[in-house]
Amino acid sequence: MTKLNQILHQELRLAIMSYLVNIEWADFKKLIEITKASKGNLSVQISKLQKEGYLEVKKSFKSNYPHTECKVTELGKKEFEAYLKSLKQMLNIWL
Repeated sequence: MTKLNQILHQELRLAIMSYLVNIEWADFKKLIEITKASKGNLSVQISKLQKEGYLEVKKSFKSNYPHTECKVTELGKKEFEAYLKSLKQMLNIWL
């Protein structure tokens, strides 16, 4: 049986990666808008993806306010594609 990547299989992390995989960069505010997650939960999940090497995170200040931007790394793209392939294989088994 195909095993799914447990880092990517979590709902919010999957939503973050699904959005970011097709764009260059997105800021924290946009990710909150897209995912409807709380700031705290989004921050934790971004940190987990960054720790795995799936996201690059750039922190700066805009008008004295913290500004966080994220993008998917090459490893993140590779793992996301592998996750999708595994999910498709699993679904074919059950269909």
